Amino acid sequence: MPAVGAIPAPEVTHRGSQTAVPCLFMRGGTSRGPFFDARLLPGDPGLRDAVLLAAMGSPDARQIDGVGGGHPLTSKIGLVRPASAAGVDLEWTFAQVQPAGTTVDTSSNCGNMLAAVVPFALETGMIAATADRTTARVLTLNTGMVAEITVATPADRAGARHIAYEGAARVDGVPGTASPVEIGFLDTAGSVAGSLLPTGRTRDTLDVPGLGPVDVTLIDNGQPLAIVAAGRLGATGYESPSEIDADEELRARVEALRLVCGEAMGLGDVSARNYPKMTLVAPARHGGTLSTRSLIPRVCHQSIGVLAAVTAATACVLDGSVAHELATAVRGTDPTVSVEHPSGSFDVTLARDAADPRRVTRSALLRTARLLMAGDVLVPRSVWDPAPTVQEKSA
Repeated sequence: MPAVGAIPAPEVTHRGSQTAVPCLFMRGGTSRGPFFDARLLPGDPGLRDAVLLAAMGSPDARQIDGVGGGHPLTSKIGLVRPASAAGVDLEWTFAQVQPAGTTVDTSSNCGNMLAAVVPFALETGMIAATADRTTARVLTLNTGMVAEITVATPADRAGARHIAYEGAARVDGVPGTASPVEIGFLDTAGSVAGSLLPTGRTRDTLDVPGLGPVDVTLIDNGQPLAIVAAGRLGATGYESPSEIDADEELRARVEALRLVCGEAMGLGDVSARNYPKMTLVAPARHGGTLSTRSLIPRVCHQSIGVLAAVTAATACVLDGSVAHELATAVRGTDPTVSVEHPSGSFDVTLARDAADPRRVTRSALLRTARLLMAGDVLVPRSVWDPAPTVQEKSA
């Protein structure tokens, strides 16, 4: 376990007509966004969400009046605090904002942003490094998922330890190289849908308006996915994200299927939800196991989400699934599955229960993260005006 940090939490302050909220802007994997000490934000969820929307600049497709990037991958937020639960070091909440949307979704996971949680905690003093490698257990409050995350924390000449961001690890979809962030997901089955296979089957045939019967695999091993052969929807599975985003007819077919899949998975009406993620699959083309195109849920991912990759990899080892049918053979109790995506590939090593090969007990993978900016995010005091005892900042 890492040591508990000694740096006191910073204060929320006033800066003229605005409220200044301490924030670190971080990249986690192929996503990025602001990270906050959750203890500094309003306790009321509605007010907290109003603050987050104002910080990101939503609702506006460009998020021009905030720090959002005008795309779902760059409209994500991390809320981190020291753990109150036993057996974990940190607790975090992932928040997804749609650029033009008016709500904050905290019901699902993001494995990419998760990669920045331990770096954030080290930077803010929530935990302290005591060795060359620091491992912390992180509880995702959205879904109850626990992950063990290890980062490099070498000592400088004075003996002080800091997180290392530079290194030789490469993540497809991120330029250059960086220090590795090792993530081991523990039992993640049913993170949102309640079980690995919400319908109890590895394959379902659903009747979709305008499409007729469609074979799908409905699965949740950290992220609810609906996996469908790309050819069944009139695609190849090798399109670029821009080609998919520009194909309104294809996206309409995908959305019609997604709504039916949500009901079949017991998720109800998912028209306003960010899940299930739609995953179009085809045979691998570049030496991997399976080719994927992931919609999140109405825009094509430039690569693939971490937990979507874990779930797609899990589907590859399940006999009878849509993914298994198209995947290169996967063998062994601890196979490494290479999930191809538009920016390259994503390797996931699965540990399976020898007595029940359908049960994945651990998923190991590698990401990178980097601190991009440190300071305050400013929101209008008309949105949130904390108690007058807060010390004013000079303009």
